[in-house]
Amino acid sequence: MFYRSNSDGNGGETTWCFSQVKGTLEDDVTEADLISCVEFNHDGELLATGDKGGRVVIFQRDPASKQCVPKKGEYNVYSTFQSHEPEFDYLKSLEIEEKINKIRWLKRKNQAHFLLSTNDKTIKLWKVSERDKRVTGYNTREEGGRPRDPARVTSLRVPTVRPADLMVEASPRRIFANAHTYHINSISLNSDQETYLSADDLRINLWHLEITDQSFNIVDIKPANMEELTEVITAAEFHPTECNLFVYSSSKGTIRLCDMRAAALCDRHAKLFEEEEDPHARSFFSEIISSISDVKLSNSGRYMMSRDYLGLKVWDLRMETKPVETYPVHEYLRSKLCSLYENDCIFDKFECCWSGDDQRLMTGSYNGFFRIFERGCGAGAASARRGELTLEASRDAAATRPRQPLRARRVAATAKRKKDEISVDCLDFNKKILHTAWHPHESIIAVAATNNLFIFQDKF
Repeated sequence: MFYRSNSDGNGGETTWCFSQVKGTLEDDVTEADLISCVEFNHDGELLATGDKGGRVVIFQRDPASKQCVPKKGEYNVYSTFQSHEPEFDYLKSLEIEEKINKIRWLKRKNQAHFLLSTNDKTIKLWKVSERDKRVTGYNTREEGGRPRDPARVTSLRVPTVRPADLMVEASPRRIFANAHTYHINSISLNSDQETYLSADDLRINLWHLEITDQSFNIVDIKPANMEELTEVITAAEFHPTECNLFVYSSSKGTIRLCDMRAAALCDRHAKLFEEEEDPHARSFFSEIISSISDVKLSNSGRYMMSRDYLGLKVWDLRMETKPVETYPVHEYLRSKLCSLYENDCIFDKFECCWSGDDQRLMTGSYNGFFRIFERGCGAGAASARRGELTLEASRDAAATRPRQPLRARRVAATAKRKKDEISVDCLDFNKKILHTAWHPHESIIAVAATNNLFIFQDKF
């Protein structure tokens, strides 16, 4: 299926095509099967997902799909392994879930692939490697692996290497544990590919990939008296090219840029990005909806994107006072905040991502909808209105209309709606798109919808 936009509405003719959907098609979905993170590796050949059951599933791009004209974004299952198991902290009487919160790929340096995965407390470094050969002709053991009787060894022979069926192995190389008191919400690799950070609600730690029993605390916002706690850390990320810079966001809607060259403990930020709130528009829900759920630096390192409950903001790292672009994701929900508060949907944490060329943004919404924005040509919020697109990740549409145009979806904020619009009162808030990922070099996107992974591609 595909969507073809008109030229005056999207700055050019664009076609989004349905490529694949991965996952079970059963209506009875268990909690363990819900996808909790999605991440492409650095060349886009591999796509990893983590779920609430602690499993990591890696998909590999089909080589034949890259040779097609035009290219196709098709992926097949490459490896599946159990990354985390449920644990119990007996000292604090707390159950530690196996849910995978984040996955981050390391840049490839040899034939193997490496990735970091984390649950609430423990980070693991995994090595994913292939084996397509086997050694035969051992002197001291049988082909099945059992030891041979030395008395039966009458001659020596040179073992030989023979071709075998391809086998993908995932093995834990490092386990980084016991460094976080609170739940880990972010991990981010440094551009030096030797260190990474992990962030929980109140602290950010710096790790070396080769050292598991020691980390350095680089941010600590825990007050001496917990009754004075006013904000928590919601997301953190390293700068893509400057290994000394990182940013972290808070529940108060602020983003801090820190320079590790200034001090060992980055308790003083280098820059503070915050938009002043209109006092006339303040309400009971203002603090909740202004909390930043995700922050992502652009691939070029010049811009930064933040996601709060109602929209996206793009910041220029050289200007702290206000965002240079603002994109409303579901402004039509502003009148529904009371009911969203009652059903806890107002606390949903939506992620966001950049396209490889930093010209498009993507984030999720409700009812299986996800939003793609073409960035404006100039600075300012007004120029960022062009190219807004709402699409739906629906397995019913994928099955019944595989080659038909996928219409752009629209939501009416009031009961009065046009023929092609859906009323805000009819939205299904159980079908939420929280996790999305964009291929680093091509227009291929991955969208997690409950237990299904949708892959779409863009043709020009």
